[in-house]
Amino acid sequence: MRGYGIAAVMTLGACSVLGTTPASCQDFPSKPVRLVTGGPGSTGDFASRLLAQGLTAAIGQQVIVDNRISGAILGDVVGKSPPDGYTLLITGSSFWLLPFFQSNLPWDPIKDFVPVTLAVSSPNILAVHPSLPVKSLKEMIALARARPGELNYGSGPVGTSNHLGAELFKSMARVNIVRVPYKGVGQAVNDLIGGQVQLAFPVAASAMPHVKSGRLRALVVLSAKPTPQVPGVPTATESGLPGFEIDVSNGVFAPARTPAAIVNRLNQDIVRILSQPEIRQKYLNGGVDVVGSSAAHLAALVKSDMTTLGKLIQDLGLRND
Repeated sequence: MRGYGIAAVMTLGACSVLGTTPASCQDFPSKPVRLVTGGPGSTGDFASRLLAQGLTAAIGQQVIVDNRISGAILGDVVGKSPPDGYTLLITGSSFWLLPFFQSNLPWDPIKDFVPVTLAVSSPNILAVHPSLPVKSLKEMIALARARPGELNYGSGPVGTSNHLGAELFKSMARVNIVRVPYKGVGQAVNDLIGGQVQLAFPVAASAMPHVKSGRLRALVVLSAKPTPQVPGVPTATESGLPGFEIDVSNGVFAPARTPAAIVNRLNQDIVRILSQPEIRQKYLNGGVDVVGSSAAHLAALVKSDMTTLGKLIQDLGLRND
């Protein structure tokens, strides 16, 4: 797939796109803004609701959260909306990786959307049952190599971050561990606590209470940098497996051809809101790290995910259509 064009991420004041006049850019926003995101209870929903509160106060217009269950529907709704900044998408890697799982989508995550900012991120971790005789990533890899096909991991549905995290671990560490599938990662974590499975790669927020209680052991956090979500736990890169990173990131996107001046305005407003200490703390309390990046940073993340994880998905032959 094609990379984001330079014009998509430049913060120039150009407004004359698709008939959008400089005056209309100057008047933005003059009506309510809609944030389209995943289903209630999802990370995107949580991120959207806090952001909507802050944006409503910042821009002087009501910001409405519009929940849609299917990632395909998310893309269809926002991709076909006018490129005027009034309909935005908040979503994660399951959205931009969907074309690798499902063909004939009516939209393209690169061509039909322009990045605004990477808003928040929830890191995954590698967690094991305390009975497993390992206390580091190095020891985990050594044990898995010594016992090929004997160790198992629990994961939610195919394509979730906890599933892809495990498959990425298998590929990068050159180990053979066996998947035990569950309808949801919560069930996998429960069976990990009970010892029915030996390791898992859940989002930190769902596992850390059990790590703190001693019912699970966290070996590494799968983020690029250490995070307050998992205090004292090293990254995989620090532990000798550079590039082993996966998380549940949620970025903000606008329809393609949204004027750069409006994208820039949205980026500045959203990043400013995310930088507020009380907002950051609310996200942290909800198990989410605040990012608040440039549009170019989000574009680079999408490209990296589609390259690394897209190849993994293709190599595994994972499809759901």
